[in-house]
Amino acid sequence: MLTGAQALVESLERVGVDVIFGIPGGSILPAYDPLYDSKIRHILVRHEQGAGHAAEGYAHVTGRVGVCMATSGPGATNLVTAIGDAYMDSVPMVAITGQVASRAIGTDAFQEADIRGITFPITKHSFLITDPTDIPHAIAAAFHLAATGRPGPVLVDIAKDALAMSAPFVWPEELDLPGYHPVAKPHGKQIREAARLIAGAQRPVLYVGGGVNRARAWAELAELVDITGIPVVTTLMARGAIPDSHELNYGMPGMHGTVAAVGALQRSDLLITLGARFDDRVTGKLDSFAPEAKVIHADIDPAEISKNRLADVPIVGDLAEVIRELNDTLRQTELGRPTEWVRYLDGLRDRYVVNEYEPIEDGLLSPEYVIQRIGAIAGPDATFAAGVGQHQMWAAHLLPHERPGKFLNSGGAGTMGYCVPAAMGAKVGRPDDVVWGIDGDGCFQMTNQELVTCALEGIPIKIAVLNNRSLGMVRQWQTLFYKERYSNTNLQSHRVPDFPKLAEAMGAVGLRAETPEEVEEVIKQAMAINDRPVVVEFVVHKDAMVWPMVAAGTSNDDIKIARDLAPDWEGGEDL
Repeated sequence: MLTGAQALVESLERVGVDVIFGIPGGSILPAYDPLYDSKIRHILVRHEQGAGHAAEGYAHVTGRVGVCMATSGPGATNLVTAIGDAYMDSVPMVAITGQVASRAIGTDAFQEADIRGITFPITKHSFLITDPTDIPHAIAAAFHLAATGRPGPVLVDIAKDALAMSAPFVWPEELDLPGYHPVAKPHGKQIREAARLIAGAQRPVLYVGGGVNRARAWAELAELVDITGIPVVTTLMARGAIPDSHELNYGMPGMHGTVAAVGALQRSDLLITLGARFDDRVTGKLDSFAPEAKVIHADIDPAEISKNRLADVPIVGDLAEVIRELNDTLRQTELGRPTEWVRYLDGLRDRYVVNEYEPIEDGLLSPEYVIQRIGAIAGPDATFAAGVGQHQMWAAHLLPHERPGKFLNSGGAGTMGYCVPAAMGAKVGRPDDVVWGIDGDGCFQMTNQELVTCALEGIPIKIAVLNNRSLGMVRQWQTLFYKERYSNTNLQSHRVPDFPKLAEAMGAVGLRAETPEEVEEVIKQAMAINDRPVVVEFVVHKDAMVWPMVAAGTSNDDIKIARDLAPDWEGGEDL
């Protein structure tokens, strides 16, 4: 006989959990007593949102299920943002929450919230446990659901009395989950049809999304590119899936994508879509997206196929399996190389280089220069987490994306506050990696309290705060579309807060760079510190803008490389 709390900890140990990010409270408190004696490391965060994002960061770098834990009511609701983020970006995560005693559920008891109802649209599945005998099966099922098929968050909500009561512990040897049968192996007919379309295409493009990273199908993708010689574009969530230095990688498509990547999709006659979902940030105005292209769409989630763009060849399956079988079929298929198409895209890439930017004349730092230097000094083996906004886009373009699984950010939800706790979770998951967070002064002020967690738990992350004293991306839109009426985007963060002093107060090292001459020195200082977290404030220009840009709701054909300046698609050469 075990108490429900003991059964919970025993179950977590059996599924291989080695770290939990969480905060105790009344309803979950019984679980914390046996956790005290467990080999599982519990990291006491300063805010439940931090626990959720840390679990995401851990999951991203390890490929394992991240775990966060909170009490009922406000503890559970503070997890909602991270759960929603994990759902949008297909991150395997289990959130364990306490709930009020079963007899009090539905009575508006102290610290009661219907967390199952609240998170119903943003979880793969959820459990409400009122009987301790159900705990082992629920935990086993939750981890299986989170990690298989399309990964995602699963919630396990456990009533306080279920944690306190005793019951026999019965571990399920087999899981019976009616209706849950994710398809891993693709259908051979679709694979053969995909190969036929690839063989006949003149302007094919591999449109690679975050699903390739979640499936860890990097070797298979590299082989597919070698076999076919087809140009590749990698979405924000797929950066690093194939090295940026690869001659057939044309960068990131979409709202702030490269001209070459956007042009490749728009002029393609065949999109080989692998683990991407035709997100609005990639497609722009959907009915004008890739107008001449047929679509092969491979995804583990059948709900994504033909959701936004009709697929001519739908392929449901695990991407590693899909690409492997496609490679086998293509080896037996007579293929030409799209030489002229590649030459055309090479021309676009050479003419419109994303890492070219105007130097700042007033003495303040260029944010692009700062990010570029961090990437160059840290190197391609470092792991990078980004916040959301301008710095996220610059990081996507300018960091050295040469290794898979090394770039973490919030893509689907676009969650400000993601960077610091996600970097923390990544460092816990990959302690030997150098982990840099690229954050903005707005994002940083949402979750910087987790620096305290890092300092006390021995998690030496490095955070670059690009301080433009503004909500930069919103300010950019106000500049372009709202006649420079800067309504509530000025954070006035010149020394308020004083970021280096704030960092020092939280147990981190605080540094600052305000001139180009100081940039490399402070980055090297930060790189040399490995016993505590480091925060480096870079005082950057507030009027720097992210280019290229496709305005929201417009066609990708309307991409601008600078304000009111469109690319020359032909460049004197017709395709």
